[in-house]
Amino acid sequence: MAKFVTLTPNPAVDLSTSIDRVVPTLKLRCAAPRRDPGGGGINVARVIKRFGGDVEAILPAGGFTGQLLRRLIDDEGIETHIIEAEAETREDFYVSELHTGSQYRFVLPGRPLREPEWRECLTALAATTPAPKFVVGSGSLPPGVPDDFYARAAAIARELGAKFFLDTSGPPLAAALEQGLYLIKPNLHEMSELAGAELASPVEWLTMARALIEKGKVEIVALSLGHLGALIVTRDYSSRAHALPITPLSAVGAGDSFLGALVFSLGSGASLADAFRLSVAAGAAALLNEGTELCRPADVHRLNAQTIIEAV
Repeated sequence: MAKFVTLTPNPAVDLSTSIDRVVPTLKLRCAAPRRDPGGGGINVARVIKRFGGDVEAILPAGGFTGQLLRRLIDDEGIETHIIEAEAETREDFYVSELHTGSQYRFVLPGRPLREPEWRECLTALAATTPAPKFVVGSGSLPPGVPDDFYARAAAIARELGAKFFLDTSGPPLAAALEQGLYLIKPNLHEMSELAGAELASPVEWLTMARALIEKGKVEIVALSLGHLGALIVTRDYSSRAHALPITPLSAVGAGDSFLGALVFSLGSGASLADAFRLSVAAGAAALLNEGTELCRPADVHRLNAQTIIEAV
C-alpha cells in the first residue's frame, strides 16, 4: 500500500494560456490552453510519483470537471481514493502576458462539500491499510468544511503512526497547530498571519518558527520566501537557501513542488539538509515550465547541484 498519502479537500482543474497583452473590453485571442490536475495535495502527489514514490491521493470530485480531473490524474499513474461529490469540481485559470512576462492567476472558490462527503475523506484516510508513514494535507478548504478538518486529519495520522505535513493557511492552519504537527510549509504572509504582525526580518522569521516549535505545535517549519528563498527550522537546526536566478514561465505549483520533493526526500531517509536542498531546487525547477506542469526530476537534479544552503 501507499507509503505516502495526500489529502486534497478542494481540488481543481487548472487551465492555463497566454496572450501578448491583457487589456480591458477587447476580445483577447489566447494561445491554445492546457489543462492540468490541480489542488495542493494532488500536486504534491504528482511530484512524489515523479520521483518514484509510492503515493495515494484522497480527494472529492464531482460533475463534468470532476470526471476530467480523474482522467488527468489517471494519466499520471497516481493511485486515488475519490469521494463522489454532489457539487461540480472547481476550475482555476492562469494567463501569462507575453509582452511583460507577468502572470495573472485566477483562483475560483470551491463549491460546498456536504458533511457526509468531507467526513468520508477522513474515513478514507483512517482506513488506509497498511497505514502510510507520511500524510500530507494541502490546500484550502471549500465551503461546508469545518476549520478543524486538518486538525482531525492530523489526529488520524497520529493514530496511524504517520507523520503529518500541512500546507494551508488562516484558521485551518491555526486549528491544526493546536493538534500538533510534524511539518508546516507556510509562506511569509501566512507566517505573519500566525504571528499577528508582519515579520519583516530574518531574525523575526526564525524567532516565530522557533516559538511554534518550543510550544510543541510543530517539529519542523519550512518557510517559503518567494524571491528571498526559503528557511527551514527545527528545535536544534536552521538553514536558509537563497533563490536561484531563474526567469519564471509560471509560478503555479512552485510551493507544491517544494513540498513534494521535501516529503519524498525525508521519506526516503535523506538528511534534513539534503532534503531541504532538493526541495529548493524543485521549487525553482517548477518555474521553468508552463501551466501547472510542476517540476521535472531532471531539472531538479541539475538545479540541486547549484543550490546553496547556509546555517542561520
